Amino acid sequence: MKPFVRVNCAMSADGKIALGSRKQTRISSDEDMARVHGLRNSCGAILVGIGTVLSDDPSLLVKAKFVKRVRQPLRIVLDSKGRTPAGAKVCSPDSPTLIAVTGKANVRSHPPNVEVKAFGPGPLVALPLLLDELGRRGIRKLLVEGGETTIWEFLRQKLVGRLTIYVGSLVLGGHGPTPAGGKGAATLEEALQLKLKRTKRLGSGILLEYEPQR
Repeated sequence: MKPFVRVNCAMSADGKIALGSRKQTRISSDEDMARVHGLRNSCGAILVGIGTVLSDDPSLLVKAKFVKRVRQPLRIVLDSKGRTPAGAKVCSPDSPTLIAVTGKANVRSHPPNVEVKAFGPGPLVALPLLLDELGRRGIRKLLVEGGETTIWEFLRQKLVGRLTIYVGSLVLGGHGPTPAGGKGAATLEEALQLKLKRTKRLGSGILLEYEPQR
């Protein structure tokens, strides 16, 4: 059984998830940060794309100050070409890491807790094959946190069961990345339709929860 896929991200009131320089930007309130770490703690795996690793260097770990009993998830990086640095925080020994590459990737040497596995011949990681593998490993919930191209691909391929977006009370302006990037829809008819399920105020922002319309 493939895992249930949940996309979670935070954006500014004008729809940006980072500055124009793509420098990591905190948008979430303290209340939303607690929600995010609780969400991480409830999932068997957490995934980001290589762009997020190279620009933000996230650890993808659950912080103990936000949860009572920490359960670190499997960390996954979508990295078609095998560019994840061995010294990246996502490769730390705090939790196992899976680097999903393609058959054309130049595989680097990594610490013992890091597994590198190919999913498809390329040019991009075959997401259905990756989800099949996670299902075989007993992972029931996968949390996708970014970046914009990764989120778009999961949505475009209709692999997402839930989408949550925290909208912070700030405006970044410029031409920064948005929750979904990639090639995007060419026409309005190709746009991905969502159903708003619920809203909730968190701190100075608001949480929007959607389900994709099939």
